[in-house]
Amino acid sequence: MVRVRVRQHVNPLSYAYQTPIVPPTWSQIYTNPAKPLHLDIGCAWGRFLLQMAAMEPDWNFLGVEIREPLVETAIAERDEQQLSNLHFIFCNINHALAPLMESLPPGILQRVSIQFPDPWFKKRHQKRRVVQPELVEKVAKYLVPGGMVFLQSDVHEVAVEMRDRFAEHPGFERQGDGEWLRENPLPVATEREQSTLDKDEPVYRVVFLKKGEITG
Repeated sequence: MVRVRVRQHVNPLSYAYQTPIVPPTWSQIYTNPAKPLHLDIGCAWGRFLLQMAAMEPDWNFLGVEIREPLVETAIAERDEQQLSNLHFIFCNINHALAPLMESLPPGILQRVSIQFPDPWFKKRHQKRRVVQPELVEKVAKYLVPGGMVFLQSDVHEVAVEMRDRFAEHPGFERQGDGEWLRENPLPVATEREQSTLDKDEPVYRVVFLKKGEITG
């Protein structure tokens, strides 16, 4: 995969990332748009999804990323591998999740992963973090009952915040014993996860399942 130079962080609250998204024509993207969908939020170069899509042909995979050059590179790699169950979209997911999900067949979102999101350490910048209560609410709306949310980070503060925001929502039930999961429930590790583990540093993981339809 060819590397391109790209900014490490972009501000999702800036005007440049507030433009509404126009969803693609999914029948031109996926061989079968009605397959179960795994949404990876903040997919970066897309290498995690490139492996997942090859391993699980009965699923569709969608990666969203706010840094456009990364998306362009991921799409080129997808095309080279001729994966018809994988797509990448440049967008700000906090504005794009609803139009994307409502343009797809209903009841297909079965997995959501948010892995090693930008930590935005400074207190005044923490409103830029991707897992805000509004995003949790939207995930609860579109994820099928029994659907999985997988969260992980190598920054304890960020992992705790993500975990607590999903735990506070009545539509989700946390899985597993102990404070954090010891193992990744998915068969592929991201590059950041593997590099963290190679340094014998901790990865903080948690899984939630959607309890059922949200009413009211």
